[in-house]
Amino acid sequence: MRHALATILSVIMLAAAPALAQDAPSAEATADSWLPSLMTDTPQAGFELALSMARKAVTSTQTDTAILHALRPSYSHDPQSLIDVSGVVAAYFATVAAANDYWRD
Repeated sequence: MRHALATILSVIMLAAAPALAQDAPSAEATADSWLPSLMTDTPQAGFELALSMARKAVTSTQTDTAILHALRPSYSHDPQSLIDVSGVVAAYFATVAAANDYWRD
């Protein structure tokens, strides 16, 4: 089930990448969006963006913070859950890297 969710989230992000990868987001888009662009200056910044995207996916899926925090102990000690998270972040990072032309000059 978790692998299926990771796969679904990856497909959604890959499908959304062209719309999100804008060279110069408008001031309006920046003010209204937590993710106005997938463009980053460095691969490390791209990885940090991928982590933020994964976190946002979790908090968007589970909007009740009390439940989110109550569930954290169970998944934070589950090796398979941690591996699944790595897979989601890797898929997001691949999306960000592609949007940035793999940071080629």
